[in-house]
Parts: sequence; C-alpha cells; structure tokens
Amino acid sequence: MNPEHDAPAGHDEARRTFLKQSSLLTALAFVPAPVVDAAAANLDEKVAGAIEKVPLKLEVNGKKYKLAVEPRTTLLDLLREELNLTGTKKGCDYGQCGACTVHVDGQRVNSCLSFAVMHDGRKVTTIEGLADGDKLHPMQEAFVKHDGFQCGYCTPGQIMSAVACVREGHAGSDAEIREYMSGNICRCGAYSNIVAAIQEVKNGGQKV
Repeated sequence: MNPEHDAPAGHDEARRTFLKQSSLLTALAFVPAPVVDAAAANLDEKVAGAIEKVPLKLEVNGKKYKLAVEPRTTLLDLLREELNLTGTKKGCDYGQCGACTVHVDGQRVNSCLSFAVMHDGRKVTTIEGLADGDKLHPMQEAFVKHDGFQCGYCTPGQIMSAVACVREGHAGSDAEIREYMSGNICRCGAYSNIVAAIQEVKNGGQKV
C-alpha cells in the first residue's frame, strides 16, 4: 500500500500551507518589533526605514552638519560611517579600550558609548581636527618624537586623551598621567613613551 496514493484529496496542499504558516510564525518570532510593525502596515521600506530618524546638528572639526540619524546611532558610527572620519577607531565597542575617544565641547568622550543625538548642537573634535593643515598638533609631534606607538591602532584615541589630560590639569607627574590615561589601552605596551610625550608637551608650555 502506498500512503501517498491513499492520502485524501487536498492533503498535500494543506500540508504545504501548514509548513508555510509555521515557518512564517517562526521567522516572525526572531524579527524586531519595528520590522513587524512595518510589515503589518504594508510598508515596503527596508528595516532601517521602520525606525524613525531624527534631525541632528553638529559641528565636527569646525564644519557644520545638518543630519538625520536613527536614535540608536552611536557617535562613533556616525563619524566613521556617515562622515567618513575613520581616524576614530572602533576597538572594544564597550568603552573599555579608549580607541574611540573624541572631544565634545572640549571634554573627552568614548564615542562608542555615546548616542549621536545626545550631542545635538555641540562641537566635536576628532583626531583629524587636531592638526592645523599640514602642521601637526604639539601632541602629535611629541608622539612621533618619542615613538609613542607601534601598531598605531590605539594612537588616535591615545592622543585625544593625552590632549585632554593636559587641558584638565592631570599631567603633574608620571603617576598622575598614568592614572588619567588608564582608560586607553595600548596592546603594544608603548605606555612609557606615551607618558614621555605627554610630559614634554605639558612641560613645554605649548598650547593644546
């Protein structure tokens, strides 16, 4: 006896319909709510379109921008992906390595932990904005002089934090510099050279 031949008429079609519905329900269980809402409203936009964008005004390295961003966009991703300022590095993405350090209104910020919309109307400085044309910033020159880097991946964040360290008045001793630079990790271990570079800039009285 062949079970397939003995199956009731329409059995195969009903089985296919059941499998399709089951697969759809399983897929929907893993789809983010905004996407489900968009589908329910018969929208054809992409996934990102289901999330409302908000206006944002920023001044980055002296240039003013009018943008529209998703609320969940980090400052780091905005700088790298939207403004093509890739000097700011994505390291741990948890605010632990300091590779993403930038200045917001003169204060150092871990841009991977900061939403872009939090900085509406503020001034952002990245590593690209430190130099004056072809003239390096004093801290950049000191890092080169003292070989304050090896692979260089952490260097942009190290330099941004180093500038802030001097500006904040926390470069009074090697121990103090190490304490206030402790949020920046150098996997190559160039710490002593970094401290020497910061000390030179601080003791030289150069404007940072």
